[in-house]
Amino acid sequence: MKIAMISSESNPLCKSGGLADVVYSLSEQLVHDGHEVIIVLPCYRGIANGTRKLKKVASFTVYMSWRRQAAMVYETTIEGIRFYLIANDYYFDRDKLYGYDDDGERFAFFALASVRLLKKIGFKASIVHVHDWQTAMVPCLAKEKMRDDPFYDGMKFVLTIHNPAFKGMVDRYFLQDFYGLDDSLFDTGKVRFNGMVSTLKSGIVYSDRITTVSPTHREELLRSDSGQGLEGVLNLRRDDFLGILNGIDYEEWNPATDPFIAKNYDAKTLREGKSANQSALLGSFHIKWYGGPVYGFVSRLSWQKGIDLLLPCAERALSKGASMAILGSGEYELEQRFESLRKRYPDTLGLYIGYNEPLAHKIYAGSDFFLMPSLFEPCGLSQMIAQRYGTLPIVRFTGGLSDTVEGYDETKGGEGCDGIGFRNYDEGSLEYAMSLSRKVAKDKNLYYGMAKRAMGIDHSWRSSEKRYVKLYEDLLK
Repeated sequence: MKIAMISSESNPLCKSGGLADVVYSLSEQLVHDGHEVIIVLPCYRGIANGTRKLKKVASFTVYMSWRRQAAMVYETTIEGIRFYLIANDYYFDRDKLYGYDDDGERFAFFALASVRLLKKIGFKASIVHVHDWQTAMVPCLAKEKMRDDPFYDGMKFVLTIHNPAFKGMVDRYFLQDFYGLDDSLFDTGKVRFNGMVSTLKSGIVYSDRITTVSPTHREELLRSDSGQGLEGVLNLRRDDFLGILNGIDYEEWNPATDPFIAKNYDAKTLREGKSANQSALLGSFHIKWYGGPVYGFVSRLSWQKGIDLLLPCAERALSKGASMAILGSGEYELEQRFESLRKRYPDTLGLYIGYNEPLAHKIYAGSDFFLMPSLFEPCGLSQMIAQRYGTLPIVRFTGGLSDTVEGYDETKGGEGCDGIGFRNYDEGSLEYAMSLSRKVAKDKNLYYGMAKRAMGIDHSWRSSEKRYVKLYEDLLK
């Protein structure tokens, strides 16, 4: 099959979160299994000024009402995947990937250019797979603006919803002004959401199949109490809506070969490996161990991640002798609250505001438990990485966290368990989960039995990719 992935980010060229991991890892597995895959991305400043050699292969003009914007296209190949990078300095020569007032206009340009690009380079895709709001207008543009162009005949479109909290909302005026689309699409409700245009809703309406990143999150999105407002349109498409669990890159995340950790290990050498890596982790943060569990946390610092629960529970854990290593950045207020907590526990709380790839690997390898008390989590990758490293995740059972973690049950003595979980989103529930972690940590046979079980779970992309291939093949029948 010929598959075009169109995304706002992808490893190894540009990343702000798990979307980049998913797009690249899925594409890499598809190429490994003999499919032809291209990834279309914006050419952000970091890519354009990077060390990787880029070859210019095309240029054309994108018309957006009165705007005439140039699109320059560059190509590079990584692990058998051809990357096509759409450059425009006005839109993409910036410090960050997102977070600007004109993001709606920036990604309207990118969506329009991506559709044109396929014909420009002669890539007649069997499947065009788009991701989240930034690229969700592509199916609509192909089916409405290009309906008379035979090049696009037969293309099938798949939308994956990674984060439904962001819906690509713009004023209805911009349907014509940005995209050159008729107001009738708004009037009939195809792109209308809460009185505005939603690019994400457009993708749901116009794509041939819709997926999200875990089976449980699919069910959540279909319910009125947790559907992020999308339950109405998704229920109309429920027969075309699948939940496919993400995987993780087993080459990047492998404790047996990881170059960033102090001592490589596998399930047979877990105890020695965990001990050596824990000492190294504490040393990296210049903190001490006083006999309690070592907790890790690697995340964006945002309300979604349950930090309002974590902060008070973390303080109580630290007061009882725990150590903690935290890596992340995000909302300024939350960063400052962690800074304040570190000042109160400078000997046992290690804090790094920002992102540091080697340090993230050290936290996964050196922690006893990994904290993920998320308010909502469509899939989550961190809990799978933690399990891969024999670090037990502490999660709230929501979305993909429900699908990937079997929580510790005291009545079963840990049999069949590979983490600790709680259901209610409140401080008391997280506190109880952390109290269970202290009990598990004291019983070394119990802890390492659960940790080895966690290491044995298959979270590779192979099984997930098979489900995507079946979805693609079913569409092309």
